[in-house]
Amino acid sequence: MALLLTPLPVTYGAAAPAPATTDIAMWDLSDLYASPEAWAAEYERVKAQALQLDLYKGTLGTGANEMRSALDAMTAVHKDANRLYSYASLRADEDLSIARNQERRQQAGALNTLIGEKTAWLAPEILALGEAKVRAFLREDKALTGDHDFLLMNVLRAGPHTLGLEAESVLAAAGDVLQQPDAVYGQLANSDLPYPTVTLSDGTQVRLDQSAYERYRQSPNRADRKLVFDAFWGAWKGFESTNGAILTAGVMGNVFAAKARKHGNALSAALFPDNMPQSVYRMLVAQANAGLPTLHRYFRLRKQLLGIEGELHYYDVYPTMFPGRNVPKFTVAESERLSVEALAPYGAEYLDLLKHGFTGKWTDAYPRAHKASGAYMNGSAYDVHPYLLLNHNDDYAALSTFAHEWGHAVHTLLSVKNQPFEKANYSTFIAESASIANEMLLNDYMVAHAKTKEEKLYYLGEGLESIRGTFYRQTMFAEFELAIHEEIEHGRPLSGARMTEMYCDLMKRYHGDAQGVMTIDPAYCIEWAFVPHFFYNFYVYQYATSMAGAAQFTDAIAKEGKPAAERFLNMLRAGGSDYPFELYKRAGIDMTSEAPYKALVARMNRIMDDIEALRR
Repeated sequence: MALLLTPLPVTYGAAAPAPATTDIAMWDLSDLYASPEAWAAEYERVKAQALQLDLYKGTLGTGANEMRSALDAMTAVHKDANRLYSYASLRADEDLSIARNQERRQQAGALNTLIGEKTAWLAPEILALGEAKVRAFLREDKALTGDHDFLLMNVLRAGPHTLGLEAESVLAAAGDVLQQPDAVYGQLANSDLPYPTVTLSDGTQVRLDQSAYERYRQSPNRADRKLVFDAFWGAWKGFESTNGAILTAGVMGNVFAAKARKHGNALSAALFPDNMPQSVYRMLVAQANAGLPTLHRYFRLRKQLLGIEGELHYYDVYPTMFPGRNVPKFTVAESERLSVEALAPYGAEYLDLLKHGFTGKWTDAYPRAHKASGAYMNGSAYDVHPYLLLNHNDDYAALSTFAHEWGHAVHTLLSVKNQPFEKANYSTFIAESASIANEMLLNDYMVAHAKTKEEKLYYLGEGLESIRGTFYRQTMFAEFELAIHEEIEHGRPLSGARMTEMYCDLMKRYHGDAQGVMTIDPAYCIEWAFVPHFFYNFYVYQYATSMAGAAQFTDAIAKEGKPAAERFLNMLRAGGSDYPFELYKRAGIDMTSEAPYKALVARMNRIMDDIEALRR
């Protein structure tokens, strides 16, 4: 299964150090390998097997059994390589300052490149056999059908974009090179960028790394927020040209790969593996822009609730809209309890898997120096279990993130339970609905069980911010990503300064600068350089589409109960056994229609209606 990186769509960050006990704070990677030495030994074994994969070349057409033997051998190597990469990646993220751990991750990535090189002949050979012969083999061998039919038919679908053996081998060998912009960005952002230190109004000195920025931008003190923004974005501005060069290299790599495979553009190339209609991407952008009046209504409400006179600024986006209230705190144990209660509508199977996960050491929960920022679920080790990296800050954002990442984990468990390895690798397009629906159910639960009006208002406010951050913000990212790719595709120059200019135009449109809703300071338009998703090749739009899908799902679960929950869970159980757009349709949702996006905008308006009613 693929590594699922799920940086937060909801704001959160590091706070106090982890508790003295580490029982719930650290994962146990010995479930993967007993030691780094055991990993190294397994690496050599799997590498030796990978080197033999090209010996199967020329055997696929000799019979159904021979085809199955070759594909089974590749499956075994891929599965073991995924497990190796999981360990290497997780160990590296424990402490980004340890060079050997970073080298091990690079080794694991190189192994995947080697596998790609040694199997580059596979697609051309399948295509040479032709659809009739492949279908005949599938009819003859039920085991081949059960495990490999989706792969085989997908290869046939990709025929127009599959090159000859020599060209496929070259593209496979270029894999490491094309991944380097992301690696360089990660090293700069997580380790080498000289983050500033500021003194807040209460005398606290803070080094504004990413986690600290995400925490202190929520400060109730407006002067502190401005100080944090000015210092943090000033540091990034100093590397505008460098970041522009890094991201341009990443975009050029995407455009090169798209052209090499004869796609019309980088967007169509990125959507092709999921067989995703471009109309989904464009419907998302159109509906987000159509819903900007609702977003602007939210900003006006935010300004009113924060008591801001004069202009609303970008640094006013993140603090709670209900200052002066007692902000609730949640330990990891409390996050577990509340997640179980909030996700009860899914039923017993889901809750049993969730509780089982809580009993294992699957999570690295708390922030610390040199640990990777953000949060994600790694479900790549098919024969083991998911692992979760969090930076739990004991606040509501951390609770929501907890439910989000465990949504990915249970999705993985459901997929593994119901699908063979070959069909368990689900799309991000599905994955994010599995996690964002959890956030919505959690928010609805917290609102419904709030003990006071003030507490209810707080959770409603958090629900609003989640939609702003995941739907509107991620769609703005998607527009930016498409725009910078089109610059390169149309032969126009791209630089850090040009990216800042383009991003600034989008920020102003989305935040209503021209309408007097919010003033966007050009100094903050370097924000694009902070976003790692732009190295993920049109990954980010899926957060926004998934939130829209999740809104329609949760509406249905609230109205219908178990039948709607079962449709949702069946989509998760399907793993990667079909294309995500088709799995959505099977579950009753058409992502090319306006319905899911309108459901989400309606949810946002309902929340604001509830806030205004409570404040009367």
